[in-house]
Amino acid sequence: MYASVSGARIFFDTVGAGLAIDGPRMTGKPTLIVMHGGPGFDHTTMRPFFDRFADTHQVVYIDHRCNGRSTGELPECTLARWGDDVREFCDVLGIEQPVVYGNSFGGMVAMSYAARHPGHAAKLILSSTAARMHWDETFRIFGERGGPQVRAIAETFWKSTDDTAIAEYMRVCMPLYNPPGENAEAIAAARARAILRGDTLRYFSTGEMRTMDARAGLSRISCPTLITVGDYDPITPVTCSREIFAALPKGVAQLEIFEGAGHGVHRDQPDEAEAVMRKFLAA
Repeated sequence: MYASVSGARIFFDTVGAGLAIDGPRMTGKPTLIVMHGGPGFDHTTMRPFFDRFADTHQVVYIDHRCNGRSTGELPECTLARWGDDVREFCDVLGIEQPVVYGNSFGGMVAMSYAARHPGHAAKLILSSTAARMHWDETFRIFGERGGPQVRAIAETFWKSTDDTAIAEYMRVCMPLYNPPGENAEAIAAARARAILRGDTLRYFSTGEMRTMDARAGLSRISCPTLITVGDYDPITPVTCSREIFAALPKGVAQLEIFEGAGHGVHRDQPDEAEAVMRKFLAA
């Protein structure tokens, strides 16, 4: 399905009904908007994990503008535009007071949305994301994990992102986002089935992503916010989540660090991540 938002067709899919049968009446369920990482990927990397929350929420997956199946022009691909898209998407579909979940790049979009439209979201979940990147720490972790060659591949990718660099990074570095284990095959399969828009990846990664700093805007966020991060994550390490937590108003945020989990804690520790999120959603 598509929604028209400021000149772009935003692809979305839903899991679960918006109304639940409650004896003699129908009761509205809150909306959980799930936003994927990237940039350049699509929402399929987030499935099927978040489908499980359809018992309490209507789950809405979106492909960001110029990502996945959505349309748009590259000059429009800014965090401000992506953040406004979330608000306008809700207006088009009549979604009120959503819970907005953003993983990685999706978390950057979620912060932009919440800072630019304070009071619109009921709750915010920021997973494995950053208000600004800590490149020195990221490259150091890649070097420690894979040696000088892996560090060089990571540095080349984030500086150029040409087709060769993208392919090499996906092959060598992305498997190091998460620890080896029983979930590694499922993580690899999710990435393999995803749409990757290299043009969007290049545009943002070599542009705004290198200079962004969302810390000042975080002071405008007033809704309850859950921050989750794995201490194995090399691309948005714990430092990034601690920085987000410190920049949010006092009493707003809850920071959960998952020992041994990598990028997107639900991928490595699904039961533990679900328990934390369900408690936060129900509070």
